[in-house]
Amino acid sequence: MTEDLPSDLPGSDAEATDGFELPSAPDAFGRLWTPYRMAYVEKGQDQVKDKDSCPFCAAPSRTDEESLIVYRGEYCFVNLNLYPYNPGHMMVLPYRHVPNYTDITPEETVEMAQLAQKAMRVARHVSHPDGFNLGMNQGQAGGAGIAAHLHQHVIPRWNGDANFFPIIAHTKAIPVVLGDTLRLMKQGWAEID
Repeated sequence: MTEDLPSDLPGSDAEATDGFELPSAPDAFGRLWTPYRMAYVEKGQDQVKDKDSCPFCAAPSRTDEESLIVYRGEYCFVNLNLYPYNPGHMMVLPYRHVPNYTDITPEETVEMAQLAQKAMRVARHVSHPDGFNLGMNQGQAGGAGIAAHLHQHVIPRWNGDANFFPIIAHTKAIPVVLGDTLRLMKQGWAEID
């Protein structure tokens, strides 16, 4: 069927193959345009220099809906990740602007652990995941997106959620919008002890 198509169509194999019949520009990847990420991409780690430029420090001063806050504790809070790996991807953060796990107080450590446990119970209650990834990326070299403010990820996982799409298309499909996820998690938080 494809033999009948002209070989000079934009995006055709002929256009993307060089004289040695090897792939060349344009590459074989599709594009998912995400211009809202440009503010982070342009400045990266340098955009958060101190607590005044930290989105995690600014979050508690805004409404729960604006900052995607699921729960506010005494020393720490829980919010949804703006760029979730999976639906229900939450983060537990101290209010204080500190970069490392070793910088938090014993009280912050206890509350952070308790909130991570409750986040898992809430996610199990509202979305029934098969497992979780829990983690703290320490420092830029450790993979932290915002290394200046400590945060622990609580990521619900389902059997089969790591399909071909992220590997082939470098894209993650999130089947629920953040506002709906926030509503579910806040409701679940109130229902779970």
